[in-house]
Amino acid sequence: MYQINFSRPSSVYFVGIGGISMSGLAEILADAGFTVSGSDRSRSAITDMLVSKGITVFYRQRAENITDNIDCVIFTSAISSDNPEYIAAHQKNIPCLTRAQLLGQIMKNYDTPIAVSGTHGKTTTTSMLSEILLQADLDPTLSIGGILKTIGGNIRVGKSGYFVTEACEYTNSFLSFFPRIGVILNIEEDHLDFFKDLADIRCSFRKFAALLPEDGCLVINAGIPDYQEIVGDLACRIVTFGTTQEADYFPSDIAYDEKGDPSFVLHGADGSCTQVDLQVPGEHNILNALAAAAVADLLSIEKDCTVRALHGFTGTDRRFEYKGSIGGVTVIDDYSHHPTEIAAALKAAARYPHKTLWCVFQPHTYSRTKAFLKEFAQTLTLADKVVLADIYAARETDTLGISSETLQQEILALGRECYYFPSFDEIENFLLENCLNGDLLITMGAGDVVKIGETLLGN
Repeated sequence: MYQINFSRPSSVYFVGIGGISMSGLAEILADAGFTVSGSDRSRSAITDMLVSKGITVFYRQRAENITDNIDCVIFTSAISSDNPEYIAAHQKNIPCLTRAQLLGQIMKNYDTPIAVSGTHGKTTTTSMLSEILLQADLDPTLSIGGILKTIGGNIRVGKSGYFVTEACEYTNSFLSFFPRIGVILNIEEDHLDFFKDLADIRCSFRKFAALLPEDGCLVINAGIPDYQEIVGDLACRIVTFGTTQEADYFPSDIAYDEKGDPSFVLHGADGSCTQVDLQVPGEHNILNALAAAAVADLLSIEKDCTVRALHGFTGTDRRFEYKGSIGGVTVIDDYSHHPTEIAAALKAAARYPHKTLWCVFQPHTYSRTKAFLKEFAQTLTLADKVVLADIYAARETDTLGISSETLQQEILALGRECYYFPSFDEIENFLLENCLNGDLLITMGAGDVVKIGETLLGN
């Protein structure tokens, strides 16, 4: 594998530089003195930001963008082998690295690299931990899979030895990392276009855990079924968190305010009891906070500092994000695209003041929709009324004979009111006619469904 020499900055090209993770890595290299350029399919707020930092961005992926003075090309798993820039790089024998391989090499430059993994909750937990390190004035470098308001983006380049990043299991990306502290939030079936089954996924998380050095530590959810299989025979320290007293970190005295934001007593591994008040809703965020607090203790951060940071955290973009209100209808947007995530978000929404809970759901990928069809239908019944958009294809093409209309029939069969419209315009018009003062509307999915709420609000 090609090794980047960080003491001798060179020229690096990113295929798909406008992605949330790729843009962050591009920023880190540019800040380190590298000559950075790249391409994306279209202009966006992210590409505009990169250009403002002196990074060259092409808005069309063409072979001629790959010039002879480029030393390395970075690409993601979303880039296919017939991509013209991918082909040109190989024809010119320019070294190539995946996004994960580059991130792994960057991690080696830090004394305390921290990687947050799990099927769900990575962005929120990484953001919570980031807030704690910032509150403690530890000057960390941060790579987050969403926009964190505190830093005005998804990346922050610090000067200390602390580096915090998300660690995604898809295509085994996180196996290219070099963490000293690792977090496993949960392990469930997902990305079944890559993994064979849950056993295959668990095997990958076990390999991720095994990356930790003997003087490192794994923070893991004790609620993961048979989690001992993941941690067995590891040389590193193991710290657990969960909902029961068997875990090193657990909550008690849980209460919710009028918006569904939880407060609880945090019981630590040292026997301490600390009151925590969150400003993000849902039981799942209690677990995310426990994981972040456990890492903070490993870094010897004062508990008062952790409590202040957790209370000050109000979420990241597209994670139960309040977008505004129109005609007395509250509009929330959420990134959930897996049945477990949907259930957590809708349960949180149920605690939020409302008359009728509307969920506009955009399924993400044909393979995921087919694999979890009945689970999607069941969890979406937690909303009072469901509106479906077409499946967001992402990296896939429709070869599985699945559609949003298929999902609609499943939901209707469960006795829940459900509507399907093939265009956003039709959905927006339907909502304008049917949502009433006091209703709560949540747009949900990993695609571009957020545009529906923003259009209704005139954003």
